[in-house]
Amino acid sequence: MKTSDFYYELPQELIAQDPLDDRSSSRLMLLNKETGEVEHHIFRDIIDYLNPGDCLVINNTKVIPARLYGSRVGTDAKIEVLLLKRRENNIWETLVKPGKKCRVGTQISFGDGLLTAEVIDVVEDGNRLLQFRYEGVFEEILDRLGQMPLPPYITHELKDKNRYQTVYAKFDGSAAAPTAGLHFTPELLQKIREKGVQIAEVTLHVGLGTFRPVKVEDVTQHHMHSEFYMIEEEQAERINAAKKSGGRVIAVGTTSCRTLESATDENGVLLAGSGWTDIFIYPGYRFKLIDALITNFHLPESTLVMLVSALAGKEHIMEAYEEAVKERYRFFSFGDAMFIY
Repeated sequence: MKTSDFYYELPQELIAQDPLDDRSSSRLMLLNKETGEVEHHIFRDIIDYLNPGDCLVINNTKVIPARLYGSRVGTDAKIEVLLLKRRENNIWETLVKPGKKCRVGTQISFGDGLLTAEVIDVVEDGNRLLQFRYEGVFEEILDRLGQMPLPPYITHELKDKNRYQTVYAKFDGSAAAPTAGLHFTPELLQKIREKGVQIAEVTLHVGLGTFRPVKVEDVTQHHMHSEFYMIEEEQAERINAAKKSGGRVIAVGTTSCRTLESATDENGVLLAGSGWTDIFIYPGYRFKLIDALITNFHLPESTLVMLVSALAGKEHIMEAYEEAVKERYRFFSFGDAMFIY
């Protein structure tokens, strides 16, 4: 299976640069994973395709303002830092630009010294381990100095930080939003509950590994970066009960999907707990738990296109994406949605 098998032509102007004023007014493509049949709707219509007894699983991670701009102490050299993974003792694994100016021992200052960091190691992929020093609460300082780490294909400035958060974001830790969830409003979620659909929460802190380009031509040789997930006992029980009683488990986003598939045993039972996952789902994968997926439209040749192709079949996905381009759907993080059922 080749990476180039997952390529499609996308006109630049279809990449959504700004979120819509009303989250739930995005377009929604329905894709029947068995037949490949496609229908066109508005996202708030999703309620018509959810049944009493189904369980909608959302990822309650919260994006941190993880992009910091500073300078190398003693010089005017500008340094950009993206926080990826929190370690112990105020140490973070980070992506640093330009890397050549950040050897071990380099000191970086942010916000006129409000926050400082020292490069203490170079790890996998050239990422830097930075040890931060500050007075006060790190999260408050980050909120003051940091910017939302929007993907590189979004060139417009985000006017409202909260539009790159889901309305149910709870636990700090992501370097990117679980974007399928951006379409939900509190009102829509309430209507879904009133219909008799269960809503369960899991946590997966989204790292940049999800968005790293696949650089090998043989898909099976690609290595995913690990991401931290948590599933509470009560939530696992809710999901298992829905499945057992014949309801569908519907993942909201590829992050929820990967969390559920990582933590499900061979008997299809979801296990509560926490850990790290580097699961890579591509065609040929046998799903253990999820029945359906709400997701956005993903980058050509990305691991995310491979994941949805595993669920719906590569031919169905590629035809659906071709249709989405023809129908002028909006693509990627602030774009429209697809319901694969």
